[in-house]
Amino acid sequence: MTATAPRYMTRFRCLADACEDTCCAGLVVLVSEPRLQRLKQAVAGTPDAERVETFIRPEPDASPGDEAVIAKREDGHCVFLDARKTCSLHRAYGEAALPDACATFPRVATRWAHGLEVTGSLACPEVARLCLLAEDAVDTVPVSEDLALRPEIARALSGGDSEDAWTQHAAAVRSTALSVLQRRELPFAARLFALGQLGLRLDGFYCRGTEVFHGDAREGAEALLAEVLRTFTLPETLTALHGGFAALSLPGGPWVGICAAVLKSRLGAVRSERFHTLVELVLESYGGVDLLPDDAWRRYSERRERLSPGLSQRVEQYLRHHAVNHWLRHPFTDAPRVLDYVFRMALREAVLCWTLFGHPTVVALCAEGAADTAESRARLDAAAVECFQLIAKHVEQAPQLHALAQGLAGSGGDETLGRMLVLLKGL
Repeated sequence: MTATAPRYMTRFRCLADACEDTCCAGLVVLVSEPRLQRLKQAVAGTPDAERVETFIRPEPDASPGDEAVIAKREDGHCVFLDARKTCSLHRAYGEAALPDACATFPRVATRWAHGLEVTGSLACPEVARLCLLAEDAVDTVPVSEDLALRPEIARALSGGDSEDAWTQHAAAVRSTALSVLQRRELPFAARLFALGQLGLRLDGFYCRGTEVFHGDAREGAEALLAEVLRTFTLPETLTALHGGFAALSLPGGPWVGICAAVLKSRLGAVRSERFHTLVELVLESYGGVDLLPDDAWRRYSERRERLSPGLSQRVEQYLRHHAVNHWLRHPFTDAPRVLDYVFRMALREAVLCWTLFGHPTVVALCAEGAADTAESRARLDAAAVECFQLIAKHVEQAPQLHALAQGLAGSGGDETLGRMLVLLKGL
């Protein structure tokens, strides 16, 4: 065992044509030159040779190492997807002939200083199901590197370079953040608020490009970092932060306006019928495309109040598992600061929660005042999987979301944390 993964990844098996969606649509598939040559060798002398030559095209704007992109049909599906919702290239030539993205999805492999980590993308319905629904789904367990399928292409994060303190200390910072997210005695929103406070405390000295860990100042900077992280593992710290957060009172209209804007911004860019249907139903449940934020907030609040306590706890589990998986899958070092990363996470969780409570099944459960029974839980689970999977696939990595987050976050520090409170309002 030379790697780790959340437990749900050990249970993952592709559903192929039985899946309610397909990974062969909605995602951009880049192809490296070596993989393209390997595929061309595999199809040489077959009718697929001309199709590969025609439909895998040079991509001048791609990052180094990804020289080509697979074309899509008018409906947004990959040109190599067959009528059975399976890959024609995979069926004819095997997994070895596929580009890396096709072969490894939904697996995401990252090589940290301490070893390889394998996580999953919730853009896959089966990963969303396994990650969100099982109580032990995000527990980290040892696995073989083979779980990554192609561990040699794992993204490498430097962590041992003493000149790069941002990544050198990333594992310790992430460990503290994950421990805060797992504090189930606190409401989920309070946990995100605590992470925002952690980011604010770190802002002054621990960020990308920090230089305070160099030279004579290094020992003091490392001691300060260790003390800040220790403080946020103490129950009394989190309890005090929760008390301050609970005492705040903010209007809900701005929260609704942000969530609605995120979904509406994607309607014109996404060709998925499932996504369009869901978004249109969600918007309609809150008053339509031209909804009034304060009226929509009232509807949302009433639904939250009418959902039984047991089902409300189920929603908290979805959000917690999604957040933990996000920290595992997306290194926070991609952001310039921890607070920026937490702010974007709060935006994602807000959109997910608002979408879920606009799902027709959840609207019905709330209207019925459904008890926490096996049947009502199964209905809620199915709605959550649909919402989280479609948002992961069509919203979470969209440039529009990143641009909106950057604009909303402000100039950093206290301003960013203050604006983040708006995002936590509905959680």
